[in-house]
Amino acid sequence: MLAVGLALGLAAVAAGCASGGAADPGPAATASAPPGTALSTARTSLGDVVVDGRGMTVYIYTPDRPGSGRSACTGACAAQWPAVHAETATPQVQGVTAEVGTITGTDGMLQVTLDGRPLYTYAGDGAPGDVTGQGLDDVWWAVAPDGVEVTEAPAPLMPGGY
Repeated sequence: MLAVGLALGLAAVAAGCASGGAADPGPAATASAPPGTALSTARTSLGDVVVDGRGMTVYIYTPDRPGSGRSACTGACAAQWPAVHAETATPQVQGVTAEVGTITGTDGMLQVTLDGRPLYTYAGDGAPGDVTGQGLDDVWWAVAPDGVEVTEAPAPLMPGGY
């Protein structure tokens, strides 16, 4: 009986220590960006790319005309490719060197732009670091911190780190 009580007590202590202590790093892509940051950068299988405030990969849509002040992604497109929103006309960024701005998106909210190009996330990306939207329909591309579209395919996962 004493052994069972001791085992239960140790299990409770271990469970309490494992819940959200200092060793819990949280999502890797958002850990370095302060709260309220609209854009930052993260390392993915494509290299360093721009991510939104939740750490999700950010994409550009090649039919968007830089500097046009509007998004060409509407309707069903906008449902699959949600706009990256900003709380203010001067969004806070970290590690992004391209010119950051905003436009009024198709949903009426402020949409973040890089070098005059509207930014989007992809509904098919499930977690920070995912790049499953990369190259879709040959018009969707992740974007580097300097605003250049990343047009290569993700690096293949090789066993053993090679």
